[in-house]
Amino acid sequence: MKHIVSVSLGSSSRDHRAEVEFLGETVVIERRGTDGDMKRAIALLRELDGKVDAFGMGGIDLYLTDGKKRHIIRDAVPLARAPKITPILDGSNLKNTLERRVVAQLAEMGEVLRGKRVLMVSAVDRFGMAEAMTQAGCEMLFGDFIFGLGIPLPIRKLSTLRRIAAALLPVITKLPFTILYPTGKKQEKVNPKYGRYYIEADIIAGDYLFIKKYMPDSLEGKMVLTNTVTPKDQEDLARRKLAVLVTTTPNLQGRSFGTNVMEAMIVAFSGRKPDELKEEDYQHWLDALGFKPHIVKF
Repeated sequence: MKHIVSVSLGSSSRDHRAEVEFLGETVVIERRGTDGDMKRAIALLRELDGKVDAFGMGGIDLYLTDGKKRHIIRDAVPLARAPKITPILDGSNLKNTLERRVVAQLAEMGEVLRGKRVLMVSAVDRFGMAEAMTQAGCEMLFGDFIFGLGIPLPIRKLSTLRRIAAALLPVITKLPFTILYPTGKKQEKVNPKYGRYYIEADIIAGDYLFIKKYMPDSLEGKMVLTNTVTPKDQEDLARRKLAVLVTTTPNLQGRSFGTNVMEAMIVAFSGRKPDELKEEDYQHWLDALGFKPHIVKF
């Protein structure tokens, strides 16, 4: 049996436990939120260190990227260093592989992406998806300033985003993470003040809690491409008349987990150290484990 635990700075109301079978082996997957309490998260990692097969780092990324260089988020370092035995993964490596695949798989399933207007709430945490959707011919609006900093400054070209990210990420990654991303109970709040950007889009893509942050009352006829969606989230999207929900990670007993969990699972199955795994290794394990996007049509 393999045991994967995602220790998250997010709300404990989003916790979930699933027991599933992959490659003939039972896998127990848990998500444990600490309601924004960094000390509690570090204590939980230390308590479980050596007792589980791999950790996911939830509710915070270790890296943001400008597409060429990865920049370490200062507030994530104590979490990354807390376990001494069990590997801990934030999902960054898997995002770059998995989310590119999902965009290609949607096209293979007959979804026409060329010409679709896409609101990508943040690209610096999932550049692979941003590049794949741009290459697919989508009309992109990158909301990194809007959703990360609350500044209504949309970016419409990936090349522009690259330049801005390269200049600003060395500074932004040193800010308190709570300024950049909702943690704890803040994850439950919705303020539709930037709803106009959703209304203009055919597809809303990226981190679900960023998507939720400024979500308008109606998402009628639209697609959401994301992950970490709970049953409660799905009910909320149905009330807002969403047409299609696509989660890049599979649905495991009612919930899609984050890429940090899926990356932790791959590392556990591989039996190798995280820094030994390359892109082709992730591709191999994605195929072996049968990870496919989960699609819900409302």
